[in-house]
Amino acid sequence: MPTQTGKGVILMGPIAEGLEIDLFGGSLPPASEIKRLCEFVHSSESNRISFSEQVQANMSRTSAAASLAVGIGLFILGRDDEAVGKLEKANDCEEKFTYLAFALRRVGRFDEAVENLQKSLDFGAEMLNVTLEKAATYRLAADFEAAAEELKRIANFENVSAEYHYQLAQLEECQGFYARAVDNYKMVLELSPDHQKALFHLAYRCDLYGDEEAAIDYYRQIVSTSPAYVNALVNLAVLYEDDGKFDRALRCINKVLKFHPNHPRAIMFKKDIESSETMFYDEEKEKRKTRRSQILETPLSDFELSVRSRNCLKKMHLDTLGDLLNITESELLSYKNFGETSLKEINSILELKGLRLGMALEEKRFSSAETDEYGPGEDEDKAILSKAVSDLQLSVRARKCLQKLNIRTVGELIQRTDAELLGSKNFGVTSLNEVKKALADIGLSLRTLD
Repeated sequence: MPTQTGKGVILMGPIAEGLEIDLFGGSLPPASEIKRLCEFVHSSESNRISFSEQVQANMSRTSAAASLAVGIGLFILGRDDEAVGKLEKANDCEEKFTYLAFALRRVGRFDEAVENLQKSLDFGAEMLNVTLEKAATYRLAADFEAAAEELKRIANFENVSAEYHYQLAQLEECQGFYARAVDNYKMVLELSPDHQKALFHLAYRCDLYGDEEAAIDYYRQIVSTSPAYVNALVNLAVLYEDDGKFDRALRCINKVLKFHPNHPRAIMFKKDIESSETMFYDEEKEKRKTRRSQILETPLSDFELSVRSRNCLKKMHLDTLGDLLNITESELLSYKNFGETSLKEINSILELKGLRLGMALEEKRFSSAETDEYGPGEDEDKAILSKAVSDLQLSVRARKCLQKLNIRTVGELIQRTDAELLGSKNFGVTSLNEVKKALADIGLSLRTLD
């Protein structure tokens, strides 16, 4: 966490412990210090909030020096339109034109950005840095020819300047010359081994090419430095998860969330990792499930049944062995013309397959009991299910039929199917629709065989 003094932000974290960055003091810090301040501000949400408060506290200052400092602060925060307005009020100097160019570039005013970079030369800016930034500006404007021309002007820095090779690699990547870009990124690392942006682009390229081992190595080099490179940590976590190394993936994401607790991608990915940790593939279990599914999908027409049994099952929309697991003996026996002989036929078929009537219902009830033990609204659900069917304002015929079936509560009613109710004497489609409507009014329905 940064602490504030009258002079500015004191870095008390991973960038430069105890080093004071004085942005709003009497004189502007060197460019290298401002760059380190920028890295620190973006290294955590708390740092960004603290720095934003400090910038806001200086917004009302109107001197040229204050406008320059506040303009740079706004640029660091990504408030680029405001930064342009403040910087334009500052006295002409190298820093004014440089940061004004950077802000203008971000808002897509590329020609003005190039003009301001050119003006910075008159105030002592280094030709190499200005040319590199002009090349980057033209590249971002998709004027690749102009970007290439700028880089040709400083071709004598080949094998000398890491930034020259980085900008060249960026341009080649935009043009689709990926192999050449990779070579230049590698040259960047030869000249500057800790160049995080070059490491990131190499890691990303290796990942795209399927060389996950190399990608992980590059990402690990990035995240070993401070402050943490958020995108590198997230991408590394993805690779670890793909490799089944969930603990390492989680460590990467937790590191992101430690400093950026509201990072949306990290939050979402953490949930995915935690879900993946609990998942495993049991090949033998899957084979058994597949075999059982094939059995349950077997049509009942494949079995030798009496005409009466076949007709009853057809009217009840029971077509497969799986359908029989979703209905009980009492439900079958309650249907018209379905007697003990037909029941024996059905039970003998199921026994041959190691199955029984109502088997799926028992499994569902067991699963539901485990889920509902800690489920929300348990008391409210119980009250609805224990409600007497006489409270549903049904017709006399419908109420009598339910009494014959010994159905006294809503909970007992919703365990019955259309077929079971229709199988009761004097219970027709009109009564069925009446019951369905009454249940729908309280958000419930009869049980289906699906």
